Amino acid sequence: MFIPLHDHNPLRHVLRPYVTWGLILTNVFAYVVLQGAGVGEVYEASAYSYGLIPSVLFDLRDLSPELMAVPENATLVTYAFLHADFWHLAGNMLFLWVFGDNVEDAMGHVKYLAFYLLSAAAGGLAYALLSPGSDVPLVGASGAVSGIVAAYVMLHPRVRVWVLVLGRIPLPIPALWALGAWIALQFFNLVTDSDGQVAWSAHVGGIVAGAVLVMVLRRRGVRLFDRGLTTGTR
Repeated sequence: MFIPLHDHNPLRHVLRPYVTWGLILTNVFAYVVLQGAGVGEVYEASAYSYGLIPSVLFDLRDLSPELMAVPENATLVTYAFLHADFWHLAGNMLFLWVFGDNVEDAMGHVKYLAFYLLSAAAGGLAYALLSPGSDVPLVGASGAVSGIVAAYVMLHPRVRVWVLVLGRIPLPIPALWALGAWIALQFFNLVTDSDGQVAWSAHVGGIVAGAVLVMVLRRRGVRLFDRGLTTGTR
């Protein structure tokens, strides 16, 4: 649909988005070390050890003891640090890089980390509830990133975001248009693409969680929907 490149949205409350940087590094570390950079038996084993398997989460299946690296409930978070391949990782980290810093700025470091993990858990739980008997491991930061996208739209709908449309045309588009269309597409695909390879339910779960949590976790005095924004300041 589009690739985000940059937003004109300076930080106002934190000097550096340390948590966003740390999350990106953690995801890269997990892909390289835990997943063997997507190659070999280590990659496959990591998906079963740390990925979210609905049938295991709901005690419908038992995981082999040698694959049981963390408790079943912990996979509601650990799955979000694994990825199917390099491009899956790159896409999620690009969204996190462009939009995560301003959400972190609006919440503060600690609340933002909680927000990220809760959005990931909500995405994973949505996937599991809609596919309770599935034996296929869910991996990817998409649930958490979807929460960030929802929060960003609620905080800064008027900010212009440079995006690469159709993979080749750079355009500055208000966040409400670009990210709003992306959010609508996730709901549309959830209804129409139930047999696809993408866990749309995890995206939607993260979106709903992000929209709710940003109202609770944002700093006191941080206003939603760019209220009070002076035109041309971003």
